[in-house]
Amino acid sequence: MEKAQGKVFKYGDNVDTDVIIPARYLNSSDPAELATHCMEDIDKSFVDRVSKGDIIVATKNFGCGSSREHAPIAIKAAGVSCVIAETFARIFYRNSINIGLPIIECAEASKAINDGDEVSVDFDSGIITDITTGETFKGQAFPPFMQGLIDAGGLVNYINNR
Repeated sequence: MEKAQGKVFKYGDNVDTDVIIPARYLNSSDPAELATHCMEDIDKSFVDRVSKGDIIVATKNFGCGSSREHAPIAIKAAGVSCVIAETFARIFYRNSINIGLPIIECAEASKAINDGDEVSVDFDSGIITDITTGETFKGQAFPPFMQGLIDAGGLVNYINNR
C-alpha cells in the first residue's frame, strides 16, 4: 500500500455525515458532483482550498449520524487521501473501507496535528509524521486484507478483480 501526504484540514468531535455531505445533495450519486459540496456545512471554503492528496484530521466520532455511503465518497472524490481521527463512527469506518478511502485511528495525532500542517501517513506501518513539527505518531495500521480492499479502490473493485 502506498503513502499519503498532504495539507491538513482539522475538525473537532462529532463531525457527522450531514455536514460531510448535506442531505440536500443526496439526490446525486455522482462522486464528482458530491465532491463539489463536501464539508460545505462545516467549512464553506473546503472545496476551494482542498488539493489532491490533502488529509482530514478530526478528533472523536468522525462520520457519526446517518449511514450514507455518500459521505466517504464525497471526501475521496474531493481528493482527500486519508482521514485521521481519534475514533470513527462504526458505519462510516466500514463505508470508507468499502469505497477505498483510507482512514486511520490515532488519538495522539488527532489531538497534536494542527490545521494547515503538512502530514504524511505510511499505511503499511501506521506511522503518521507531522512534517511541519517533526512529530511522529503510531496509528492503527490496516491488516493486509483491508489494505487490499483500499488498494483495489474498494470492495466492489476488489471482488471484480478476483
